[in-house]
Amino acid sequence: LNLKKGQKVDVNFATPPKSLVFIKEKINGKRLSKKKIELIIEDIVNNSLSEPEIALFISGMFKGGMTMKEIINLTKAIYKSGSHLNLKSKNIAEKHSIGGVPGNRTTPIVISICATTGMIMPKTSSKAITSAAGTADTIAAVARVEFNMKEVKEILRKTNACIVWGGSPGILPADSKIIKVEKILKIDPKSQLIASIMSKKLSMGTKYILIDIPYGGGSKFDKKKALLLKKDFEYIGKYFHKKIKCVLTDGSQPIGCGIGPGPEMEDIIKVLDPEKQGPKDLENKSIFLAGELLELTGKAKKNKGKLMAEKILYSGKAFEKFKEIIKAQEGDLKNLKKPKFEKNMLAKRSRKIKSIENKKISSLARITGCPLDKSSGLYLWVKRGESVKKGQKLITIYANSKNRLNEAVKFFRDEKPIK
Repeated sequence: LNLKKGQKVDVNFATPPKSLVFIKEKINGKRLSKKKIELIIEDIVNNSLSEPEIALFISGMFKGGMTMKEIINLTKAIYKSGSHLNLKSKNIAEKHSIGGVPGNRTTPIVISICATTGMIMPKTSSKAITSAAGTADTIAAVARVEFNMKEVKEILRKTNACIVWGGSPGILPADSKIIKVEKILKIDPKSQLIASIMSKKLSMGTKYILIDIPYGGGSKFDKKKALLLKKDFEYIGKYFHKKIKCVLTDGSQPIGCGIGPGPEMEDIIKVLDPEKQGPKDLENKSIFLAGELLELTGKAKKNKGKLMAEKILYSGKAFEKFKEIIKAQEGDLKNLKKPKFEKNMLAKRSRKIKSIENKKISSLARITGCPLDKSSGLYLWVKRGESVKKGQKLITIYANSKNRLNEAVKFFRDEKPIK
């Protein structure tokens, strides 16, 4: 307040924000007008609403849902709350996953492949809400992810791409405050999910958007709900004049082997580096998604995107681009730290892997210290349908304290995430 010593100050009780009345309306299942939604978002940004009051708003969205008109108005309000990139190029593209699947760290690989073609890719990622790591958490294991818009522009000028945290100061403050509370509640309402993703794309001026919607046992959506979400994204994309393509992918088990920021970064490096062998499922999915984006933007002809993506990946060009991005974000792949403790969990008898439960795997990784502790997490040695022999490694648990390691081992034995 720039107060001076000796200056007199009147202190009064703040009147309850008017937006709280509108939040209660949403909890009671009422539809909110554009003005009411704008006032709620304005009060969130101005810190007029406390975290418990923001939690009420999230609960209202989760319980009663929102109409498409409400979602569009929520997207606009979140977008208006932050700063915008305003690049003159029309060649701006991005890939986004709605999450819910442990591992599945395709984004840095897809960005690295596509950015080599001259595509501009300002990727704004979330930190984990319910999972062991978000893309921003994984990149934070080796580089900076918090930048303002001026810094983002400079990174893009150098490399054509960036992978930064969407909640960085000034980018989209309303979105980051809502997500912070969602983490505590461990819920991610569909209306907020759509508005969060679309407001990020609008703030970056993205024209081409590829959205990965994993579905199946243990992921956020079953196939029916995934198809409805696809329809919603396509509708909202058309409304904002964006070219959106949604692809439905198998989310019934973890993708890749590493779970947690550090282990997932190791997977990314192994897939990108032509001299190393990474998890084949992560590699195949990344190539598929990169191919779809190359075709969407016209960089590749129809049905030729996958082949183009493979050539770029296997040539090592994508790995060089990834190292460029990490360097521009003041990072180094050598920053990747190793955990202090690890424990191998072994098969007690010779059997076939029936299922690997996503939610339990995410919970297990979070017990080890993910996503804040970058080097903790898991390494999966098996996939569903594979046969294992007695004494074979199923999973390795990484932690930086004995207590966390012991808690994780206990959880694994009690909850049996691998059946």
